[in-house]
Amino acid sequence: MEALRKKKGSSAILAFIVIASVFLLIIGGAFVLYHIKAKRITTKDIAAAEKVIGLDFTSKERRMMLDNVRRNASRYERLRKISIQNSVPPALFFNPVIPGVHLEKDRKPFKMPEDSGVQVPSNFEDLAFYPVSELAQLIKSRKITSTELTKLYLERLKKFGPRLECVITLTEELALAQAKRADREIASGRYRGPLHGIPWGAKDLLSTKGIKTTWGAMPYKDQIIDMDATVVKRLEEAGAVLVAKLTMGALASGPTWFGGKTRNPWNPEQGSGGSSAGSAAAAAAGLVGFSIGTETRGSIINPSSICGATGLRPTFGRVSRYGAMALSWSMDKIGPICRSVEDCSLVFNAIYGPDGKDLTIIDLPFNWDPSLDLKDIRIGYLKKAFEREYKERGYANKKNDEASLKVLRSLGVELIPFDLPEIPVNVLSLIPHAEFAAAFDELTRSNRDDLLVRQTKRSRPNVFRQARLIPAVEYIQANRIRALLMQEMAQKMKGIDVYAAPSFGGSNILLTNFTGHPAVVVPNGFNEKESPTSILFIGNLYEEAKTLRVAKAFQNATDFHLKHPILEENF
Repeated sequence: MEALRKKKGSSAILAFIVIASVFLLIIGGAFVLYHIKAKRITTKDIAAAEKVIGLDFTSKERRMMLDNVRRNASRYERLRKISIQNSVPPALFFNPVIPGVHLEKDRKPFKMPEDSGVQVPSNFEDLAFYPVSELAQLIKSRKITSTELTKLYLERLKKFGPRLECVITLTEELALAQAKRADREIASGRYRGPLHGIPWGAKDLLSTKGIKTTWGAMPYKDQIIDMDATVVKRLEEAGAVLVAKLTMGALASGPTWFGGKTRNPWNPEQGSGGSSAGSAAAAAAGLVGFSIGTETRGSIINPSSICGATGLRPTFGRVSRYGAMALSWSMDKIGPICRSVEDCSLVFNAIYGPDGKDLTIIDLPFNWDPSLDLKDIRIGYLKKAFEREYKERGYANKKNDEASLKVLRSLGVELIPFDLPEIPVNVLSLIPHAEFAAAFDELTRSNRDDLLVRQTKRSRPNVFRQARLIPAVEYIQANRIRALLMQEMAQKMKGIDVYAAPSFGGSNILLTNFTGHPAVVVPNGFNEKESPTSILFIGNLYEEAKTLRVAKAFQNATDFHLKHPILEENF
């Protein structure tokens, strides 16, 4: 009997185990099946996606689409397993030139600034605000040394950099070594040119061998890209001295970076614009001889305007972006931020032209001639922007802009009324947004975008995320509309070489970034809060020389660019 009871007990336990196992298999299988089905794309998912893309398909069409949509999803997974560095461009290149546009190809000698007989000031620190053109004369004549000037800027960077929050990395050791080399070469008669021995600052998206390149963003704050960007190499070859890597809005957005918010040296309560915030603030504050910024949709023009600096946004395809952080391959541009138009011409002359690495660069001359007669340049003005459009929005700079037009007319310029194409450029924002998201795809998928300081609707992380829902077809269509815009702009600019425009708001800055036209922004006064205002000059494609010439004529007739903030009073 005892044995029988044991046998029955064992059978019951075995039966329980079998039943439990079957139950677990059923429940587990259902659970797995549920998740497989939940992840598996269905026609309901396609119907939901239709709301995002603004289309309606029939039930039959959704069923026909289903297999290919699922196949594409598997392709996405395979694509994402391939590591793509930010430095790898797409196989398609944007070219701002349309058929029928005439481009000057004859090279003429670059006209150097005339010797002004500048002397060393009694207060040596005043040199901090001298333009490059005058600093170059003092260094060439050996009235000052590059080492002396470099130490001056390093001291100012240490003193005011933290207050302006405009410096990410001070490159003191490198700077002193480069300055000493410049002094040796100049003493031995080997003078490289007007940038030889001049201290400069780089926006911290230009890679520098052995030095951090943070892109202003927390996920990359310790990043070292072991190479020099083409612009960095060219400035070193010109003998310039790199004193600092300057702040930029995180991943080129606004003035906020992982260490704070870059300040306007005229009014530290304000930010200094984006994203070349540190480059503009440092140049305006006399912390560097000149700086390098970049622009996709306004990041040279806006901070230069806010900080009272002079900035050049070159034509797309003028300056190599090799070694620079990519944000939008069809819109990114690199240019100088300085204290005068002449300085911009000197720096641009050192950095432009093909390097065999950035395939968007076109080999065309920069024929700078500061003595070119204004009568040989057809100059227009953006009539609607000056007279109507901005008034309706509370045109704060109206008085200074009207005075600027009077200055131009006083120079004998007959201003030709000019209006922009009427294509709504805001719809084209699909283009840079999609390219932004592709450039930082891995950051989004890894969720490291949560490390970025700014987390708002308009900040980079959210722009990257929402751009994933832009259909590829609409991205292509937006580029086709961009081609129409370029054609209309070329047609409208047939009658002019350069036009003047307000430097804030409106569609002008965005539109000309899409078309790739060059722009120069210069100070044109101060507002009621004693902050700088500015005016903008836009030129024909690859006509930086004429655009700078008009801007220089304006500067020669005014003195706004000679004024600078008194930092001791502002802090």
